[in-house]
Amino acid sequence: MSTASVASERHQTPFVRALRNRIGDIALAVGSGAAILMVLAVLAVILGDAIFHGGARLSLRFFFTAPEQGMTQGGIFPALFGTVAMVLLMTVAVVPVGVATAVYLHEYAPARSLVTRAVRIAVSNLAGVPSIVFGLFGLGFFVQFVGAGADRIFHGGQRVWGQPALLWAALTMAVLTLPVVIVATEEALRAVPRELREASLALGATQFQTVINVVLPQAVPGILTGTILAISRGAGEVAPILFTGVAYFLPTLPRSLHEQFMHLGNHIYVLSTQSPDVDATKPLLYGTVLVLLILTFVLNLAAVVVRSKMRRRLSGVA
Repeated sequence: MSTASVASERHQTPFVRALRNRIGDIALAVGSGAAILMVLAVLAVILGDAIFHGGARLSLRFFFTAPEQGMTQGGIFPALFGTVAMVLLMTVAVVPVGVATAVYLHEYAPARSLVTRAVRIAVSNLAGVPSIVFGLFGLGFFVQFVGAGADRIFHGGQRVWGQPALLWAALTMAVLTLPVVIVATEEALRAVPRELREASLALGATQFQTVINVVLPQAVPGILTGTILAISRGAGEVAPILFTGVAYFLPTLPRSLHEQFMHLGNHIYVLSTQSPDVDATKPLLYGTVLVLLILTFVLNLAAVVVRSKMRRRLSGVA
C-alpha cells in the first residue's frame, strides 16, 4: 500500500469507515442470499417436475413388482433391490479401508514424510478422476484380472467370477468413494482436541488404546457423515457400473455375488434412451427418478440426524 493510501485511510472519519464496512457486509449478505435462492430455485424446479410427473406413479405395486411389457408397465423392485444391495456391499468394503487409511495418515504417519505427502496427493487426485475411468479400472482389475484369475485357479477356467457382477460393481464404487471417506475421517480426527490424546497418554495408555478408546469415539459423528455422503454418491453413480455388473433388464433378483443386477440410475438411463416408446415409459421414468431423489435425500438427512445425535451424546446433553 502506498504512503498516500495509508494517509487517506488515517484521515477517514470513523463514520466513513463504519459506512464502508456496513456496505461491504450488506453486499456480501445480498450476494450470498442470491446464491442460496438460485440453488433452492433449481432444486424446487427439479423436485417439482419429478413430483408432478411421477408422484402419481408411486404405490406399493410400483415398489414391489418388476418392469413389464417392455418396461412400459410394472414397477422397479429389481432395480431398487440391486441398488440397495450394491450400496450395502460398497459400504462394507469402503468404510474400514477409508477409516484405517485416515487414522494412519493423521495419527501415525510423520506429517512431513515423503510417503505421507505422496499418499495425500494420491487421495486428492483420486477424488478428481472421472467416474467413467473407475469403471474401466474395475473392468480391467476386478473383472479381467481378479475374477478371471479366480476362475483359472478354482473353476478350471470356467467363467464364474470373470464377468460383470454385483461384487465387482460394489468394489468399483468403493474405490470411487474412498477419497470421500478418507477426507471426512481426517477432518473429524483433526477436530478432536489434542489435549484428549495427551491426557490419555499421560495416564499410561498406548497410542493404539488412545486412538480406539478416545479419538475414534469423538470422531464418530464426522466419520458417519462422510460415510453417508459416500453412500449417497454411490447410490446415484451409473458410469462406473456400466462395465462391471449392471444389466439392461433382469426378470429375477441376483442370487449370488457373481451375478449381474439392475440399478435405479441405469434403469433411468435405459428408460430415457433405449425404450421403443418413450411416451409410454415416461410415467415409469419419472417415478424412478423421484424414488432415486427421495433415496438420496433420505441418506443425506440421515447424515445430519446421526451427526446431531452423536454430538449431543458426546457432549453429555442427550
